[in-house]
Amino acid sequence: MKTDTEIREIGFEVPASKLGPVEAEMFVTLLLRKPFDYTEWHKRLWEVENINSGSNVAMAARRVKAEQKGAC
Repeated sequence: MKTDTEIREIGFEVPASKLGPVEAEMFVTLLLRKPFDYTEWHKRLWEVENINSGSNVAMAARRVKAEQKGAC
């Protein structure tokens, strides 16, 4: 089992490789600003929404994008 320090170091590698060290630090700061329980958030994600409403939102966004592209 990895130590907390090892997990932090490994966990920081991905944002640092994608964002660079300064923006990765900003990302970590954003996460720490407000307590956030990802597991609880994920459980509640679909309480109000369902797959059909999510699909409807995605299709509407696609239509808007296509309309905007056609207007250019």
